[in-house]
This record gives sequence, C-alpha cells and structure tokens, in this order.
Amino acid sequence: AVQLDYARAQKWPQPEYDPDLSKYMWMEDVYWLYQTELALEAEPHQDQRIFFVCKGVDYQFEVRLNGQVLHAQEGMYRGVEIDLTDKAKTGDILEVLVFPVPKSCATPVDRNQANQSVKPAVSYGWDFHPRLVPLGIWDETYLEMRPEVHIWSSEVRYSLANDLSVANLRLHIDLHIIESSSNALCRWRLLDPDEQPIHYAETVVDEYAMLDFAISQPRLWWPNGQGKPDCYTSILELLDASGVVVHSVKRKVGLRRVRLVMHPTQWQEKEVEQFPKGRHTSPITLEINGRCVFVKGANWVTPSMFPGVVDVDMYRPLLDMAQQNNMNILRCWGGANVQKEAFFDMCDARGLMVWQEFTLACNRYEGNQPYLDVLNVESRAVIKRLRQHPCLVLWCGGNELFNNWSRMTDQDLALRLLNKNCYQWDRDTPFLMTSPSMGMGHGGYFFRRSDGAEVYQYFAESRNTAYTEYGVTSPASVETLRKIIPSAELFPPRLGTQWEVRHGLNAWQPTSWLDLHTIEHYFGPPSTLEQMVDWGQWLQSEGYKAIFEEARRQKPTCAMALNWVLNEPWPTAANNSLITWPCESKPAMSAVGQSCRPVLASARIPKFSWRAGERLAVQLFVLNDGLDSIALTDIEVSIVLGDQTIIVGRWQTDEVLAANTNMEGPTVGGVVPELGSVTPDSLTLNLIWHGHPEWSSAYRLGLAR
Repeated sequence: AVQLDYARAQKWPQPEYDPDLSKYMWMEDVYWLYQTELALEAEPHQDQRIFFVCKGVDYQFEVRLNGQVLHAQEGMYRGVEIDLTDKAKTGDILEVLVFPVPKSCATPVDRNQANQSVKPAVSYGWDFHPRLVPLGIWDETYLEMRPEVHIWSSEVRYSLANDLSVANLRLHIDLHIIESSSNALCRWRLLDPDEQPIHYAETVVDEYAMLDFAISQPRLWWPNGQGKPDCYTSILELLDASGVVVHSVKRKVGLRRVRLVMHPTQWQEKEVEQFPKGRHTSPITLEINGRCVFVKGANWVTPSMFPGVVDVDMYRPLLDMAQQNNMNILRCWGGANVQKEAFFDMCDARGLMVWQEFTLACNRYEGNQPYLDVLNVESRAVIKRLRQHPCLVLWCGGNELFNNWSRMTDQDLALRLLNKNCYQWDRDTPFLMTSPSMGMGHGGYFFRRSDGAEVYQYFAESRNTAYTEYGVTSPASVETLRKIIPSAELFPPRLGTQWEVRHGLNAWQPTSWLDLHTIEHYFGPPSTLEQMVDWGQWLQSEGYKAIFEEARRQKPTCAMALNWVLNEPWPTAANNSLITWPCESKPAMSAVGQSCRPVLASARIPKFSWRAGERLAVQLFVLNDGLDSIALTDIEVSIVLGDQTIIVGRWQTDEVLAANTNMEGPTVGGVVPELGSVTPDSLTLNLIWHGHPEWSSAYRLGLAR
C-alpha cells in the first residue's frame, strides 16, 4: 500500500498502533507512481517470452514502459499479464501509476463515497475500521520468463450424477501459441485424494482443447464435521519436442454438489389467507451432497487494513481457529475485499465453506453505466477465479442492500447483473441477492437490549430461518488495551480519548462497542481495568453460547448461525469479534467452539443473573449435527456454587436419536442456595452426560449480591 511505503519512508509508527491516522487522509487524493529500472538477468531465447505479471492493483491504474501506456484499468480483481518480449530491455523504466481513491461525492466523508465503484467500502470508515483507504499494488507482481508456447489457462469443470455415483470431469486447456508455432503436446494426470494415479492422457493441442474423464463412486468433498474434505489433484503438463516438461499447472479438484433449499416444512407453513399471495421466505438451508447441513460459523472481514500485507501466515492461524472450534462456514462480508487465492486453498483443505459476497455493502449502488461496466468485468474475474474451489458454496450480491439505508431491490441493475454473471459462469453454485433476505436475521449485537431483554430471551422468541449476523461485545485483552491506549486514558474509559478512536465508545451507538452500562448493570462499576475486561469477556462468552445453541435448537426451521464477527482488521478497544487483531483469541472463541460441537447436551436458560432462593429452571435439549445416531442414556443437571454441588434434575431415557436431528427434553431445576457472608460472583450450571463427558456442557451464570 502506498500508505505503508510512505509511512516507512517517514519513519512513522506502525499504522495499527498509531494514535492519529488523520495524517493519512491527504494520500487518498493524489496520484502515486511505482517505478523501477528493468535489470533483465538474461535475454530470452528464441522460444521464450518475458511477461510482466500483476495479480492486482488497488484500485485504478496504468502500466507504463518508458512513459508509454501499455495497459489502463479500473478494478482491483483482474490480473494483468503483459508480454514485454519485443518491448523491453535492460535499463528501461517500468511504472505503475495509481490513481486517487474513487469518490462519488465530496461529502459526507464516509462509505457513501464508495457507492459508484467496486472498491470495498469498509476502508472509507466503519464501526470497526478507521477511515484509511488503501491504494497500491496489493497482490503478487513480478517478471516471469515463459516458454513461447505455454499454458495460458486450464480448469477442471465437472458434473455429478443425480445419485452422486459418477463424476464427469472435463479439463479445459487454453494455450498461448503464436502463429509460427506448431501444435503442442499436453499430458494430463489425475491423482486421487491419497495421491494415487487414476488417470493419464496425452493429446496434441492447437490452442484450445478439452479432455474428459469419468470417476465412478467419486470421493466427495465434505464440510468440517460432515466428513473429509477430499480433493483430487489435476496436473497438466506441456511437453517440448523432446518430451521434456516445459510448463505445468497443478491444482486441487474437490467434487461436491451444493444446493440452497427450503427447510423441510417451509412450503407447508401457513401463508396470508387473503389475496394477493406474496413471495415466501427465502431458501437458506444448505444441502451438500444431498445432506442438509446446519451451518455454524462466523462473518469474515479482511484481516488487515492493508490487503497487500495479507499472506498465508496471516490466514493460517485464523482459519485454524475456525476449524478447530467446530465452525464449517465463513461469510466473506461484502464490505471487505475478496480474499487472495491462498485463503480459498486453505478453506478447501480445512472443509470450511465460504459464502462469498461481492463488494457491495450498506450503500445504494445507483447503477450508472461506467460503474456497471466495471462491475461486470470485475465480477466475472472473481467468479472465474473462485468457482474452482469446492469451499465456495454461495454467491451473494452484497451486505444489507434491501433496507432503508441502502434502498436497493432485486430490480436494481447491479444486482440483476451479478445474478446474470453468476448464472452464466457458475450456474451450479447458489446465488442470493443480499443478506439478510426474507426470513433471515441480522442482529442483535448486544448481550442486553435497551428494553432489558437479554440474548437468552430475544433469541428464544425469534423465528428466523437463519441468523447470519449477530454479536455480543467485549473489550480486548488487558495486554492489547495497554498497547493501543495511553496509560493516562486507559481507565476509566471515556469519550474523546483513544477509547473512541479505537471503537470502544461512540462507534455505532454512544456506548458501543464497550457496552459498559451492561457490565455495570450486572456487576456494578468495575474498580480496575482487569475487572472490567474479565466481566465483559465473561458476558461475551456466555452470550455467544446462548445464541449459537438457541439457533441450533430451532433446527430445521433455522439453518444457519453466523456470528458477527470472527476477526478484525486492526486492534480495537472493544468489538463483537472472537479474535483480536492480529490473531489473539478471546475466551469467547473457545466458548463458541463448545457450542458448535457436533453433539452436545444443551440448556435453554431463561436469564443470566440469579439470586439465592430463586428457582433456576432450564429446558434440556440434545443437539446432534453429526453423522451417527445417538443412544440417549443419562444426563445429570447440577448447580455448582462455591464448594457445593446440588443435583437439580436428570434426563434418563432409552430413546435413540437419529443422525443430524435434535431432541427436546424435560424442564428441570432447583433453588439457588444461600452461601452465607462470602458469596462468589458466579454459579455454574453443569449438564453431565454420563458415559460421554465430551458431550457435557457447562454455563457460568451471574450471582446477584
């Protein structure tokens, strides 16, 4: 990013820890020039070509050689490949000119300025992202020596038989061949998921060719928790006249069928009695390889303010946490950029499904012709790049477009265009116009609403087909807060300090995202920073557990639970995130992992805080998203308070619960005991599954004084 390059030159602080980012604002409105003098190590042989390869520039740019424009483009998702063989020599000047940030209006200085470009809106300022709009070369850029005849593109497309017993593969080969060249010999090898060869073919190719192969009883790609994310390996090799491999392309091929369907009873639900009949709620149950899969995961935002610095090492720990905590999907939110190829490769390997939105969010994208032209070519580039990944299970037009702040409908040209392109270039992957659509829910984002309702109550009363955004806030760790907030401002939090800059206060509502008044409602004013952080993170952990489990209890009517949000692009003072930037897990991350286990005993709890002498009664459930039936035996419910353990109920049955289904159990409870003058601040509700401790659950609840 030009901002990072300039900051390094000026010896400014690392932007993520800089208390004043306003000094970057002027950088949005000037041109930036990247320049290098070519030093070619060797002149190409007669049968070789030199290419300038750039996988992405953010956002509008020109490529120049000795002042001559070779290429001009608006859009950050289309790569550039320019043959320099007959144009460039050592000592020539190669330049990339980056244009200023696109803005549809001068004011207001916010995300509305992004409503006529395909540039992600988040960097224009959001309630978790500062105003810092990056520009520059954001993906791999290099010179490459290639054979004169080389593989321009290759892709394996496939179809599955209705009963999934046969996969018909077709390899599409597109070669770069100039007129004087002869035909080329290509070799295709296919390896099974155990890296054993299952197919070998050779063919002479004249620029373009297709090769077919059928796999009987294919090993399918499955999401995390539903089976193995098996992938085949396709290796395409180009051979010269002597049989030597001069160019090759290797990639994974995952075979799966994905559909977006109505839940089992949706068509039978009572509709409005009078005419005219309207549309039904949107289908949002994911069916993978013929099996309805309950979706458990999180919303994903870019892991850095600067997409150019994101790499495998940044992706890996974040995706590992998602997988290890039993998530099976990430919703790539439309306010952020489309991730690099490594992200999707790693999701393929981990069985993490991806819901990919185009870069439209919380704006009215009016659809003037220049914008539509760019959206058309950019979206096609994204579709063609990502459609090869088995993890990609859902396309979506963008975030929160059908509401009173975006005011778009399915008749808007931008959405009609995206629907058309997804159908044309990736027909078999489902498409949603926007999220939320009819029947789906976004929100709430607090443990306790202004009307006093807690997550325990208002989610139990909801009847959404999917909860695709919801949050519970918490402060960052004490260590992170000490890094980003000066000691004089650290405690107590107050407006006009770094607490506000870092989204702890006045980010969306005056009290968000710290939500200190909720902490004080349950515990009173904290006396130390450490106490405030402990209480806030406790509420977030129990709040997220309550929502994830409640959404699962509402299966099959409800099909998805995705919290807002998994990660963050810079260190915030408080957020709904499960992971603090760059990769510090909050306690809520492991709490969510417990609530997303394939099988668990679950309690519908009426409230958070309890007093001695109150009767604590909960309804029991068994939640099973797994592949096996379960013999229910004995679940014991107890209250642990201090050194006392009081058994308050049991659920004993010899019933067998079918795979991928839930079971509703009895309501049990008991009186919260007195403990005398020394009273702890919490009690623990334990659900002990005898014989299966891995399916037991525990809830830490508040104890009022």
